[in-house]
Amino acid sequence: MNFLRLIPILFILLGNFPYKNLVHAEIKNPKNYKVLSNDGKKLSILNVEYLIKEGDKFIKNGDFDKAKDSYIDARKLAKQLASFYSDLNTSFKGIDARIPSEMQRKGKESLQILAVINERLASLYLKTEESEVAVPLLIETIRILTPSSPEGKAAYEKLNQLGFADTKYKG
Repeated sequence: MNFLRLIPILFILLGNFPYKNLVHAEIKNPKNYKVLSNDGKKLSILNVEYLIKEGDKFIKNGDFDKAKDSYIDARKLAKQLASFYSDLNTSFKGIDARIPSEMQRKGKESLQILAVINERLASLYLKTEESEVAVPLLIETIRILTPSSPEGKAAYEKLNQLGFADTKYKG
């Protein structure tokens, strides 16, 4: 029975050691603890830009199929990001004004890059004589960025050149 009384005392004596230098974990860059803030992560505008650059390299090398795949992957990711930012924007409206503001900014950025991808993908489809696939991409660009934006004007001009639209846009 006396032995059982010694157990707490042993725990106190043996367990009482300095905690200094026991943990050697260190964050060199405070942003690194945010998993998705790193450059190489999947859900980021940087990854979309990387996929676009890869597609551009494939175009220069004349490999249109790989370029198309790269642009399609970039397009999917940009649409996914835009959808996520939009969902967060609407979820936090009226709760914390800073979050919808940030999500709106990031959403606009993802839509802007989506328009760039659509333009490149549409040009690729036009180059490979698949204009019926290019038309929806051009229309989507006009829808997401408005006809008065430079990208929207260029998209409508291409629709006009293809014969999908006959009226010239003067805006």
